[in-house]
Amino acid sequence: MESYTYLLLLALILLSTKVLGLVTEKIHMPQVVGALLAGIILGPSGFGVLQSTDFLVKTAEIGVIMLMFTAGIDTDLEEVKRTGVQALTIATAGVVVPLFLCGGLYFLFFEDGFTFYNVLKAAFVGSVFSATSVSITVETLNEMGKLKTKTGTTLLSAALIDDILGIIVLSILSGLSSGGDNPLLVLVRIALFFLFSLVVGFIIRKAFLYVSEEHWHSRRVAVWALAFCLLMSYCAETLFGVADITGAYFAGLILCNVTKSRQFVAKKFTVTSYMIFTPVFFASVGMKTDLTTMNSEILVFALLLVLAAVISKIIGCGLGGKLCGMGNHQALVVGIGMVARSEVALMVAQKGISAGMIDPVILPAIVLSIIASALITPVLLKVAISKGPELA
Repeated sequence: MESYTYLLLLALILLSTKVLGLVTEKIHMPQVVGALLAGIILGPSGFGVLQSTDFLVKTAEIGVIMLMFTAGIDTDLEEVKRTGVQALTIATAGVVVPLFLCGGLYFLFFEDGFTFYNVLKAAFVGSVFSATSVSITVETLNEMGKLKTKTGTTLLSAALIDDILGIIVLSILSGLSSGGDNPLLVLVRIALFFLFSLVVGFIIRKAFLYVSEEHWHSRRVAVWALAFCLLMSYCAETLFGVADITGAYFAGLILCNVTKSRQFVAKKFTVTSYMIFTPVFFASVGMKTDLTTMNSEILVFALLLVLAAVISKIIGCGLGGKLCGMGNHQALVVGIGMVARSEVALMVAQKGISAGMIDPVILPAIVLSIIASALITPVLLKVAISKGPELA
């Protein structure tokens, strides 16, 4: 007899993630925290009600893909162009410093030999903390009336570039982790993927521009966008050995300046994603966060990782700001504003676990660091802005 348990599991995930998401939102915490807590409480670390199944794994993967497509289509390339070199410098430093500091911390704790494989594993952990989530920063800056300042604009642009650079780093690491012993061949495949994205992007963008002139508000445009997203994800993973979420992100980037249909497609994706797929993804990460494996070593690592996650962005992005001629206070605000991590960091961690590059045992430490960085950012940002001179 066919089992319908998956319907019960899906209902439990949707209800618990939404209820706990609303609770965490009420106490001024990101709803992502509530969704993670739902997975932890109902998963193996808590009541053991939720168990990983093939259905949940596949649904969570679609959730990740849709999240990355949405991140891509929401990218404002015109804003990135306007801030130019300054935002690029800040973003580059904000990716490189966490990559080395957080990855280096993992290496010191858990690896005992300087081999290519061990370094690659450390780099994967570091790449988790390279990405920035500025939704919390945007809310804080808006609340304080500082969002439209030059500092606020630069910060947002740097965060957009930061995500693009983070995805490129993930693409390289994913390729190296699955590409055998020939790194040169892996890099050639990655370069071919970017060339493929450029050619396909040119054609698809022209097609969507033509279609959106008359049918930009039609549901079929959103369906075509979803099909394109899934095809890019498939091609990235199977043809080029690049992470599927990279293909999804670039699919979103290709369509991000198809003006008429962009907002319509993004809205449809957000509704579809957050109705089913995204809650399953966050809950699945919570389920994999097995707190029963926490020992004193993991706990110490977690606390140091929180510190490294915060300091690495402040130092990296702040240094990038100073190199571009910012004052000390302005550079500090930009650095603090880039501290928060959220969905993208969780997606990279999930991809690292799937690739066998991140040990699930350290996932509790990673999740704790992501949550802590999201919670501490608005506090530090408000203090930094209120104690310094008026932002430009």
